[in-house]
Amino acid sequence: MKIKLYADENFPKSVIEELRKLDHDVLTVLEARQANQRIPDAQVLAYAIQQERAVITLNRNDFIRLHKATETHTGIIVCKEDHKHPLQLAQRIHIQLLTHTPLNNKLIRVNKLINYLNGEN
Repeated sequence: MKIKLYADENFPKSVIEELRKLDHDVLTVLEARQANQRIPDAQVLAYAIQQERAVITLNRNDFIRLHKATETHTGIIVCKEDHKHPLQLAQRIHIQLLTHTPLNNKLIRVNKLINYLNGEN
């Protein structure tokens, strides 16, 4: 099942590419011709709703606030950036998406992988 996502402006391209390999339909702000316009987060969410896509973002605090303030939406996935493990971040997002579909009105949090055995954090 293809899940339709809308990646906001700062979402890592490497993760987007991996999500596409996992058969998710990801539209980026750049592809939507919305980039470099300083569009407010509420308008990003409104556009995603209009396009019937869930927002995927690293902007956790603002989108968690929007989730609480918005009665209905098509889903919000907030992630912590993981520079060392972008492919694993995509896998964790993929698992969450498959677990929580449909995404309507849901807030999904995807955290960074911490590998304590190798001393990473």
